[in-house]
Amino acid sequence: MHEPKEPAAEITAVEAGSVAAEAGLRAGDRLLAINGHPLRDVIDVHIYASEPLLTFRIEREGAMLELTAARRYGQPLGIHFERLLFEDKVHTCRNACDFCFVRQMPRGLRDPLYVKDDDYRLSFLHGNYITLTSLREEDWERIGEQFLSPLYVSVHAVEPEVRVGLMHNPRAANILDDLQRLVAMGITVHTQAVLVPERNDGAHLDRTIEALADLHPGVADLTVVPVGLTRWHDPRLRPYRDDEAAAVLDQVLAWQTRLRGRLGIGFVYPSDEWFLRAGREAPPREAYDGRIPALYENGVGMVRTFAENWPQLREQMRAFGGRRQAWVTGTLFAPRLQHYAHRFHAETGIEALVVPVGNRAFGETITVAGLLTARDIIHALRSRPAADRILLPEASFRGPDGCDLLGTPPASIAQALRRPVHLVTMPAP
Repeated sequence: MHEPKEPAAEITAVEAGSVAAEAGLRAGDRLLAINGHPLRDVIDVHIYASEPLLTFRIEREGAMLELTAARRYGQPLGIHFERLLFEDKVHTCRNACDFCFVRQMPRGLRDPLYVKDDDYRLSFLHGNYITLTSLREEDWERIGEQFLSPLYVSVHAVEPEVRVGLMHNPRAANILDDLQRLVAMGITVHTQAVLVPERNDGAHLDRTIEALADLHPGVADLTVVPVGLTRWHDPRLRPYRDDEAAAVLDQVLAWQTRLRGRLGIGFVYPSDEWFLRAGREAPPREAYDGRIPALYENGVGMVRTFAENWPQLREQMRAFGGRRQAWVTGTLFAPRLQHYAHRFHAETGIEALVVPVGNRAFGETITVAGLLTARDIIHALRSRPAADRILLPEASFRGPDGCDLLGTPPASIAQALRRPVHLVTMPAP
């Protein structure tokens, strides 16, 4: 019988001038341990490689080697890996949330999109939101021992019966105890509440905001997000109407005003969709209390970031040339983008045609650019006046090799429509 291999990290690249390069590590090596410590994931790698003297235990072409190097202050480690997690699979979600987006997705997307991630390691590494219901005692111990902060937590509601009713997991009732435990460890927590009409909004949202604000500064903030429903959603659920979105926005902003006086920050932040649905302008950057970088991927501050970076975006799009450009976007942002199209024409002389793309892959209730597919973009452009250039949002093509959710590259749009396409890159928030 073959003995199982010990956990190892497959190295895909080594940066020149890094401590790994000086030690002699190469792409293709399997990294087994650093300073005698076995490695479960990339978190262990960076923690154990923080010492000034390093010994790397590796496997190279079947041979076991030990390579050493001294790490200077500020010198990059310089190792890139095939996977972030070495010893086991992603910890998946044990809940059965009525509004789970993964359960609503169509067939045919990239395989990783169907993984219901609830892994604290990916929360620490990438800002993924987790529910805390999947944590084992050894996970809690590691979070405290390695000080894995910040973490991002989906709360949704603090009342046990409401949260369990949404998530269908008795373990979900303990959310306040779990958050208090994290705060006691010194872990900073960013939280979110995905609101479902008539389930966890109204007075339930008031109680959620109040309870989480009581845990500040350990709980750093709360993002309020409207539920996203595809055409395959649970028929008992529905999206927010525009008037309801405006009411939720007013409720959250009122809490912001009260908490700013009490905590010194607004604490609770509506995602941009509430402002767009209500037809309101995004607030100035100072209203976000420096939280935009941490909460940007949750839809907070994107409209403000676009507005602030308009001169840079304008020059980027001007450089693409043409007499008429087609600007592709989701239906939610299209009315706001039309304003910039008029400005662009006046400032550059290039006509800009905003093309809002209805989402046939997920359903018309999905209105954001990040979930558009090349197939739907082609369909929308074929019914529009011709343009010299097609400008695509980079958010639609964030898959491997710059592909969409179906694995289709932007070049397929250029080929289908016989016109050049360009990706518009949004500056970092």
